[in-house]
Amino acid sequence: MTTTVDVIVLGTGSAAQTVAYACQSAGWRVAVVDSRPFGGTCEKRGCEPKKVLASMAELVDWSRRTQGKGVSAPSLALNLSDLIHFKRTFTDPVPKRTEQGFAQAGIAMRHGRAHFVDRTSVQVDQDILVGRHVVIATGARHATLGIPGEEYLTSSTQFLDLDTLPRRIVFVGGGYIAFEFAHIAAHGGAQVQVLHRGSHPLEKFDPDLVSLIVQATQELGIEVYVNRAVTAIERRQDRLLVHARTGEQEYTIEADLVVHAAGRVPEIDDFDLEVADIAREQAGVSVNDYLQSVSNPAVYAAGDAVGSSGFPLTPVAGMQAGIVAKNLLEGNRHTPNYSGIPSVVFTTPPLARVGLLESVARAQSLHFATHNGDTSNWYSTLRVALPHSGYKVLVEEGTDRILGAYLFGQHAKEVINLFALAIRAGLRTSDLKQMIYAYPTSASDVSYMF
Repeated sequence: MTTTVDVIVLGTGSAAQTVAYACQSAGWRVAVVDSRPFGGTCEKRGCEPKKVLASMAELVDWSRRTQGKGVSAPSLALNLSDLIHFKRTFTDPVPKRTEQGFAQAGIAMRHGRAHFVDRTSVQVDQDILVGRHVVIATGARHATLGIPGEEYLTSSTQFLDLDTLPRRIVFVGGGYIAFEFAHIAAHGGAQVQVLHRGSHPLEKFDPDLVSLIVQATQELGIEVYVNRAVTAIERRQDRLLVHARTGEQEYTIEADLVVHAAGRVPEIDDFDLEVADIAREQAGVSVNDYLQSVSNPAVYAAGDAVGSSGFPLTPVAGMQAGIVAKNLLEGNRHTPNYSGIPSVVFTTPPLARVGLLESVARAQSLHFATHNGDTSNWYSTLRVALPHSGYKVLVEEGTDRILGAYLFGQHAKEVINLFALAIRAGLRTSDLKQMIYAYPTSASDVSYMF
């Protein structure tokens, strides 16, 4: 069967929904395609369910570190079975709710894997969808590591559905997924190791603040190893053997669960992009400033499918999708603004950043002052019995503009938004210093960071 529409949207996550509903509201005929349960990564198997688990781990952390400081009841413990059941109250309704929304809007739906059959047509099973435009918003998948025994790896999606927490867990990779899930597992009582093949974990964050989070992670009982590349995974009866190497030194680690946390790549490899003359790079579809394919002007991309788009963040995907929808409906007049977009590692406590890394600012020959400090002796940290916290802020000389800010500590995930607002709105440090904050709050610390 062949169906003709105005726009085919590949994916059903937040970016895909933004495009689909905007075009449908403008009177366009829209079709969406997804081989996974409708709803996308963030809402169904990514940031939102992860935050449910992280929030409960944070509660356990509060309970443990305040024992003897006014809290005398036995410290709390994670019950993973109950926690996953609670998480499912959020995630289980997502596919049905998403499909109902599409149906009520009159958006055509296809379940299955799409592949291009010409420049603006895709095949899904036996159906052919023909569009004037195609938008690729299919998110990302776990990167293929190419090691023996890779099939024994547990994905982050599967980790979010564990009914019980294994005793010994190894995370392959040293990015935000590894640290976030490692903290959750450690608060659940598991013995945890993080194996990172590079020399610096959390490479997109400030190294000085990363040293603080590594120290806090190790004090939770988590072993963090750098320059340790996993070379193979082997199953032996009821356990897994993780083979790793540091230089010429080889290691074998026994584990009950090995989790893939070694990066994600855009889920576009099997779309037959070459049939549609869609150029791509390793990071995704090659697009121009309007998020339009550089080689096929009928095709646009948003979210993780976009090459060189910065952090793979849901708010970025939503922003890009809104721009794609406007450019489809109005012509290419809108471009994304990537300044002042914050990112957070939801550990206990969280690590946050916005703006330029110090190394990047120096590479751009910018002149700036670096304000940094250990805030473990500040009242906002002492009153919650937190052993480690700190900050770093880059302020451009001459303009007083904030180039970058990095926070580690209680409420860093919220306070970083003040710095993001300052960067996007062009506020100066004097504006933040003169602000009258509610006191005592973590936000009121901002005026002392310059």
